[in-house]
Amino acid sequence: MSASTPAIDVAYLARLARIQLTADEETLFTGQLERVLEHIAKINTLDLSGIEPTAHAISVFDVVREDVVGESLSKQVVLEQAPHAANGLFVVPKVLE
Repeated sequence: MSASTPAIDVAYLARLARIQLTADEETLFTGQLERVLEHIAKINTLDLSGIEPTAHAISVFDVVREDVVGESLSKQVVLEQAPHAANGLFVVPKVLE
């Protein structure tokens, strides 16, 4: 671990996450987290003063169309195509007790 990255208490983090780790897992995760923090420390040294913050790598805008009522099938036609229907409703298997 470099001098700029803080020590990581993986056992403490595991308790916060309410997970149990073996000693081998603690050692493994400590090394992995140290490498992640070292990478973040490298990124923090970059001069980003002229770069606008972004939430996504590419610009994403909501692409919506106007809500226009169009032709649709009648309820009777749709129910005729259903595997099971009764009293004007779809009959589906029970999923919750």
